[in-house]
Amino acid sequence: MANIKSQIKRNKQNEVDRERNKAVKSEMRTRTKNAVAAIGTENEEIALRAAIKRIDKAAAKGIIHKNQAANKKSGLMKRIATAQHEA
Repeated sequence: MANIKSQIKRNKQNEVDRERNKAVKSEMRTRTKNAVAAIGTENEEIALRAAIKRIDKAAAKGIIHKNQAANKKSGLMKRIATAQHEA
């Protein structure tokens, strides 16, 4: 453990940031799963919008990179398109 005051504070900040990032990423995955699960229901568009909004917010806050956000949205749209095509 560091005994420098600034490093102790930095460690505390890192822990808070890590917990926040973990929560945001978890919610992003949950919203994505909900969007895929909602295919063919009346809530399909609402769930998709919520997932895309959560991905964009994570990218805006710097939790994920903007290119990763684009890849996640693209992958989500592909999954939904193939699921709709099969149904």
